[in-house]
Amino acid sequence: MIQFSQEKLAKAQEIITRYPEGKQKSALIPILHLAQEEFGGWLDVPVMDYVATILSIKPIEVYEVATFYTMFNMKPVGKYVLEVCQTGPCMLSGSDKIISHIKTRLGIKEGETTEDGLFTLKLAECLGACGYAPMMQLGKHFKEHLTTEKVDAILDELRAAAKN
Repeated sequence: MIQFSQEKLAKAQEIITRYPEGKQKSALIPILHLAQEEFGGWLDVPVMDYVATILSIKPIEVYEVATFYTMFNMKPVGKYVLEVCQTGPCMLSGSDKIISHIKTRLGIKEGETTEDGLFTLKLAECLGACGYAPMMQLGKHFKEHLTTEKVDAILDELRAAAKN
């Protein structure tokens, strides 16, 4: 049975209390973040159904939000998710070259995960850092003004950290 740990359940309840009675759906995005963190880095249907139950909303309301935003993963992902911005400003600054380099270096396509389970490549629509293009989001951190050399250094650093 899918259920939050006591710690996450307490956090979910705290988040829900931030909103007026009857408006608990407003807590959906932060609760989905908790669920994704708690249940292996992705949201499968039973997890989304559980979130709907907690918020007393229909499962379809959860599915609509979870599938709309690229920050939510609908299938298992690697330990490190490389979300490379592919919109105009980043593309003009070379994100297509960065994406191609990552695909070649890791031997994966967009949406795939490396065989060792470390890296998943996702393409993102505008991460809101156009002045720092090309860029990618790595967890809660932005990696900006990317070059192939910077990408290689990031990948090497993450691979080394995973071994420790």
